[in-house]
Amino acid sequence: MKKITFLIAAFALIFSSVFAQDQDPKAKTILDDLSKVTKAYKTITSEYIFTILNKDKKQTEKQTGKVFVKGSKFKLEIPGNTIVCDGKTIWAHNKDANEVTIKNFDANNEDQLNPSKIFTMYENGFKYKYEKEEKVGTANCHVIILYPSVKPEKKKFHTVKIFVDKTKKQVARLMMMMKDGTTQTYDIKTFKPNAEIADNMFVFDVKPFKADQITDERDL
Repeated sequence: MKKITFLIAAFALIFSSVFAQDQDPKAKTILDDLSKVTKAYKTITSEYIFTILNKDKKQTEKQTGKVFVKGSKFKLEIPGNTIVCDGKTIWAHNKDANEVTIKNFDANNEDQLNPSKIFTMYENGFKYKYEKEEKVGTANCHVIILYPSVKPEKKKFHTVKIFVDKTKKQVARLMMMMKDGTTQTYDIKTFKPNAEIADNMFVFDVKPFKADQITDERDL
């Protein structure tokens, strides 16, 4: 579940804005534009590649994932796990164990997975500055560095880099520099806004599972 916890941080990390005096105005303008464009999307469908490099910059892990977002609803597909949320309830299916955990969903809980914020996180708890321009694939990107400013000692990372496509005003890459020396990178391979997504995609059917395969932690 540690990988999913890191996804919580990443998917809550792409937009948040602390309007402090020491914020970089150029970075703020770019992030504000990014936030405005992204929040106008009715839905988002995205595929990404997640890579971990160790302290010696050697690759230790690489996996792909998909995320579907519609308002407060989301579905996240990663190797071995599917997480589904209808805005009120969140289901986590561990495919290896073939078990399902059900919880109440709280959009304001920072420790709970919320990919509905995958492309909106710099808005709370970060200082940021503009670093440079750099290409990600064929996309010319602005590179913006973020530093946690609220309880940084409790974060597992110390620095985040967001690569923003200059033309599309979309996130192309997210890099998290962890306190243990590793670097986690999320490369956005496909990004499709405003596609039609049926609401039933965000409800998980537990009927095929036996009672001992389901852990219901909801406050009913």
